[in-house]
Amino acid sequence: MVAHLALTQEQRGILKHRRQRLGELLPAPVLLWAGGRSPRNFPHNGYPYRASSHFLYFAGIPIEHAVIRLQAGRLELFVEDPSPAAALWHGPSPTREELAAQMGADAAYPLAELGSFSGEALTLGVQDAATRIQQSHSLNRRIPPAPDLHPEDEPLAQAVVQLRLCQDTFALEEMRAAAAVTVEAHRAGMAASLQAKRESEVRAAMEERICAQQMSPAYSSIVTVHGEVLHNEAHHHALQPGDLLLADVGAESPLGWAADVTRTWPVSGHFSATQRELYEVVRQAHDACIAKAASGVEYRDLHLLAATVIAAGLVELGILRGDPYTLVERDAHALFFPHGVGHLLGLDVHDMEDLGDRAGYAPGRQRSERFGLGYLRLDRPLQAGMVVTIEPGFYQVPALLEDPVRRQRYDDCVNWERLAQFADVRGIRLEDDVLITPTGCEVLTAALPSHPEAIETWVLG
Repeated sequence: MVAHLALTQEQRGILKHRRQRLGELLPAPVLLWAGGRSPRNFPHNGYPYRASSHFLYFAGIPIEHAVIRLQAGRLELFVEDPSPAAALWHGPSPTREELAAQMGADAAYPLAELGSFSGEALTLGVQDAATRIQQSHSLNRRIPPAPDLHPEDEPLAQAVVQLRLCQDTFALEEMRAAAAVTVEAHRAGMAASLQAKRESEVRAAMEERICAQQMSPAYSSIVTVHGEVLHNEAHHHALQPGDLLLADVGAESPLGWAADVTRTWPVSGHFSATQRELYEVVRQAHDACIAKAASGVEYRDLHLLAATVIAAGLVELGILRGDPYTLVERDAHALFFPHGVGHLLGLDVHDMEDLGDRAGYAPGRQRSERFGLGYLRLDRPLQAGMVVTIEPGFYQVPALLEDPVRRQRYDDCVNWERLAQFADVRGIRLEDDVLITPTGCEVLTAALPSHPEAIETWVLG
């Protein structure tokens, strides 16, 4: 199961440092469950197993049905040894002691002995309901589904956020590897587009590169000519000359660390004049945000910068009317750019969002009710070591543009006739993974081009 995921001595040292830091922040004992496999339709046909990210952060390797106990820098592992039946069906698996040695555990016990170590422990609920029931039984209190927390567990959530906001060298090594494979996947997708007849063929080409590198998709791949559907997971549409294909695809390393990248390209290899004009508006917003990203910069300001650059570009194209800053204050830009400019990235593709806004929003801040800010996933000052995405976009979403209330509200600043001339653009998004450094930032996915001429070259081969 995890025999091929051997950790180096350096990685085990970093894991120990994470546990020590948790002990310094939180003296109470902590129990973290890895979780189990959820059945698709009957018990022995399960979805692919993914360990809880909080478990992975301190344990380092995924172990199904395992629990770790953390206190004062120590880690104790609780897991059963593999049964003879498991060996029959799944082959040999590491023993409890071998797993403990891999992660640098201080002690290891059968899972059946967990009850003797559960008193007064804090925890975070896992995603699968069966394991949450186990958590509730072991701790003798209800463990609610994410993002809700039992009040006793709030200090643990805050400590975990503090630790996971900035990435250490172990994490960055994994994320760089995931980013490199993601670049390969996007290159494969572009190369497949000329011959592909459907979105599914391009998706297959991209995910083949990920699987060939012993990684997995970090999330459900978005590969679609209907880029106006922000989280489009359908892949059955035919590719037609003149279509733009939006691909939001990222790899996840075997130890669980994610990349998250989007490119938009013409399936024929050539942007139309209108497609190129709008693509450049999005690219200018993307580049402006990356140029400004640095420690101490408010991420909300990056979002507003992207919104203002997009508004200015749409004014220049004649789609919007008015002063760009005033248009952003009125949220007119959100008709075409309704989501936030990005999010935290780490073990989760939207890192720690199982904790709600505790990670994304600095203490004391809450989500805005404004149309142009309500979907902002990250609102805190950037710090060196954070990894964030920068992903502005332009979309023609019928649910927004055909909404009579919004059409009336923004009728004075939208040139609907001019907008109709850009009907060959359904959606454009441009997304990179960015590491904040003490002096600025580093684009982890810089090997993937964003200039339209380079995109065309990659598609045409």
